[in-house]
Amino acid sequence: MEYAFVGIVTTVLIGSITSIWATSRKAMRHISLENLFVLIQWYITMMLGFGLIYMVLQLNGHNVFTTSANGTVNEHVSILQDSFYLSGITLLSVGYGDVTPVGIGRWIAIIEALLGYIMPAVLVARTMMDWDKQ
Repeated sequence: MEYAFVGIVTTVLIGSITSIWATSRKAMRHISLENLFVLIQWYITMMLGFGLIYMVLQLNGHNVFTTSANGTVNEHVSILQDSFYLSGITLLSVGYGDVTPVGIGRWIAIIEALLGYIMPAVLVARTMMDWDKQ
């Protein structure tokens, strides 16, 4: 059941990625706040989606990241916090090293970091294509 959840989250992430390439309803001659909000929404979706993937895999016994040293009393809450933290740090920067991916988690982190670096370029390209349509 948990792996079906990972499949659903992955499908939502792929849909989110492909939606940014969809043509806008109206062509604009300026950089719009709509594109900025799309980018912010995309980052939030990606962070939550990858965080859920890390969490489900970690809870199912796959060692995908090292847990932080200051865990809480409830192991599930600690894994949830570490999963979202790892996802956010991987997506938005190069990481701090306190929670590090291991095993298959490294490959997931590489995909997440790559998407985090590509998406601002996609936003700029989308804006330029909107300008060229005019």
